[in-house]
Amino acid sequence: MAKPTPVASAEEAAALRRRLRRLVAAVAAGSADAEAFDEAAEALAKLRDAELGPRKDRAVAGCGGVNKGGTEAAAVPEQFLCPISSEIMRDPVVLASGQTYDRRFIQEWLSAGNRTCPQTQQVLSNTILIPNHLVRSMILQWCTDNGITLPPVENQEEDLVTNNERKTFSKIFERIASSSNLSEQREAIKDLRLLTKCNSSLRAAIGEKPDSISQMISTVSNPELENNAEVLEDMVTTVLNLSIHESNKKIIGDDSMAIPFLIRALQSGTMEARSNAAAAIFSLSALNSNKAKIGELGAMRPLVDLLEHGSMIAKKDAASAIFNLCMLHENKSRATKSGVIDVTLKAIVDDSLVDESLAILALLSGDHETVEEIGETGGVASMLRVIKEDQCKRNKENAAAVLFAVCMYDRTKLREVAEDENLNGSLAWLAQNGTSRARRKAAGILDKMKRAVHHTHYSC
Repeated sequence: MAKPTPVASAEEAAALRRRLRRLVAAVAAGSADAEAFDEAAEALAKLRDAELGPRKDRAVAGCGGVNKGGTEAAAVPEQFLCPISSEIMRDPVVLASGQTYDRRFIQEWLSAGNRTCPQTQQVLSNTILIPNHLVRSMILQWCTDNGITLPPVENQEEDLVTNNERKTFSKIFERIASSSNLSEQREAIKDLRLLTKCNSSLRAAIGEKPDSISQMISTVSNPELENNAEVLEDMVTTVLNLSIHESNKKIIGDDSMAIPFLIRALQSGTMEARSNAAAAIFSLSALNSNKAKIGELGAMRPLVDLLEHGSMIAKKDAASAIFNLCMLHENKSRATKSGVIDVTLKAIVDDSLVDESLAILALLSGDHETVEEIGETGGVASMLRVIKEDQCKRNKENAAAVLFAVCMYDRTKLREVAEDENLNGSLAWLAQNGTSRARRKAAGILDKMKRAVHHTHYSC
């Protein structure tokens, strides 16, 4: 199989992937508007062009679709084509490298023994394939709009668990839960981590024995295993692997020991264990019922601490988890009380995790307590700088949303913004050139300024 040659710098690709990650989180949480879908499509197209070079649009013919009207086939957007097959993707999945492929073609690539990303040649940290629901929904919408019918895709979550896999799971579980040999238990826990990483059917097997999760966690709580950093890391990663299977999210969330275990790992594990615990919480928080439990059990503070002090990968995992959790109203005040405002504003000033930090602040800006703290901690200057200097339209939009909330709440901050606007005209420019939401927010601030000036003049 030919291996494409990447042409993008690592920094460019990383920046585009960060945008996609934030947008996917919003879509998964059910908070994305039409513009978010459009921006995601644009980002995907740019990432493909940056890494592989521009390509000519391909027609639907040859991609497995049928135009109902029998008219000339429409050109398929590049981001909807599998990089391996060059056909429209029926079941897009994300590889560990962050690239999206059609499941059957990337699975064929991996089954042939390859352990690198076909596009980037990056060595893969794992071979887990995560459904890309954002891209799939955009493909389905495009097909509907263009009268295209794609062949049905088997439900990948309906993994059939074979008797051999049941036996494998039972044997490993028995080694973990029943063995009196600590070395045997440690080895079994590592084996389970490796097997759940690459075997989706084995991940599905947990649904047949949901109580096995708490039993495994209880075993790890043995004092002689609990203080072993490697064992903790292996078990946390196993929970993360299991959580990828959609039906397991509720099973894990309903287990009385699972979420507290992840929170303990967030607080005291190795950096990899903390990062994987945050990733597991992000995965589980796709369900609203889990969002509530995770917030109530105290995950927010250690997540904010990881956002501030973790490695770059850990910070991204923490930011994704915090954003998802804050889609639930009750978790917004928990995030604010846990110090997320200071941490995100500092990240913006340091030009680190700007996209993620702005997305979190914009999500929280509907809360008066949060808006007050943003205004009191230098947030106005930071938002104005983003609007003036940042090249990302979505970042400008989120900054405008935060600034709008602050100006509606505090007239002294409105004066500060008005002084800057008189010098730079940034909001006037954004009101003409930003995304539709950014234009609305910028226009709202400008209108508030005019009314404030009129009111002052009338009072005099």
